[in-house]
Amino acid sequence: MAQAHDDRSAAPGSAGFEFRGINHLALVCRDMERTVDFYTNVLGMPLTKTIELPAGMGQHFFFDCGGGDALAFFWFPDAPDGVPGVSAPAGRPDQGSLTSAVGSMNHVAFAVPSEKIDEYRDRLRAAGVDCTDVANHDDSEWGISDDVHPGVFVRSIYFQDPDGILLEFACWTRELGPSDVSHAPARAGDRTAV
Repeated sequence: MAQAHDDRSAAPGSAGFEFRGINHLALVCRDMERTVDFYTNVLGMPLTKTIELPAGMGQHFFFDCGGGDALAFFWFPDAPDGVPGVSAPAGRPDQGSLTSAVGSMNHVAFAVPSEKIDEYRDRLRAAGVDCTDVANHDDSEWGISDDVHPGVFVRSIYFQDPDGILLEFACWTRELGPSDVSHAPARAGDRTAV
């Protein structure tokens, strides 16, 4: 897809900053050994850097997730447990609410080749990872189609890591254009009491 998401050249921002993608996204895990096993042996991400934090504060490990980007994890010996439905979604989108708290990290989407998305679903399942069927995201009322059609803009698979962090394999299926930006941004006052 001729989409800027895969272009690693510098993209100037409106304030004059030169962005070159994501350096890393830092998450928190419960067990670094289990996290290393999942991300290296199940997902195949090379472990590229390990840091022992000073004064027994914990560890900070980095994984290569492609395109020059990294996924990083902190392990803090005294980290509180996450609260599903608050600090992260309660589960996968097909299992319940996708909502998580303001300021939380909802999910990490890894770009994958569109021609391999079905194979990757099968490989995850063969590795014992519970994952969704391939979702065809479109602009219909519910945002999902059973079939791939010209309105589908991304296809994806959702699954969780050992700590319940929601992950996604996603692939763009068409170039996005001006007609794909058609909604006014919501404001804080638009929130409704639940």
